[in-house]
Amino acid sequence: MLDHEQGTNVLSAFHKSMPYGFTLIEMMITIAIFGITLALGIPSYRTWVQNTQIRNAAESIQNGIQRARGEAVKCNANVAFTLGTASSWAVTHVNACGTLAAGSTLESRSSTEGSKNVTVTVAPTGATTITFNNLGTVAANADASAALTRIDFDTPLVTDGRKLRVAIGLGGNARVCDPDPTLVAKTPPDPRRCY
Repeated sequence: MLDHEQGTNVLSAFHKSMPYGFTLIEMMITIAIFGITLALGIPSYRTWVQNTQIRNAAESIQNGIQRARGEAVKCNANVAFTLGTASSWAVTHVNACGTLAAGSTLESRSSTEGSKNVTVTVAPTGATTITFNNLGTVAANADASAALTRIDFDTPLVTDGRKLRVAIGLGGNARVCDPDPTLVAKTPPDPRRCY
């Protein structure tokens, strides 16, 4: 196809020696930069995933404790929160409540739901249950065992992971906090700290 005024070929305006795409060297440099960036980011990503699992376990258990406390007030009866293996738990009625019989499970959670790599430590040692009465305060457990007062969360997979704790007060309130001792030393004290 020729241009009318100049009589030149319009379609061949580009030189045939002009390269298209990437050279092998350009592609290898791009892959090397991507690999270095990925290698630097993987440890941070692993720590972030483990911290998320710790947060999921702590918030799940806190929500279960709050659910048991709220159900005890609502039903005007004793309701127990029982911690199982790892971070699994169940909320059960100690007394009958409406159509629910004594011993019926209101809600439960498996330890594999978002926090499978989390280790749980309780205080006092061996405690697994906390029972709430109709006022929402801590009552004696039906089996006369010690009531849960503290649950610590950690992971063995990363060394720089964030530890969390669910602290249960005498009034029955459950709070997620950070047991790091440096948070207490700050002025003013950090609100995330454990008391």
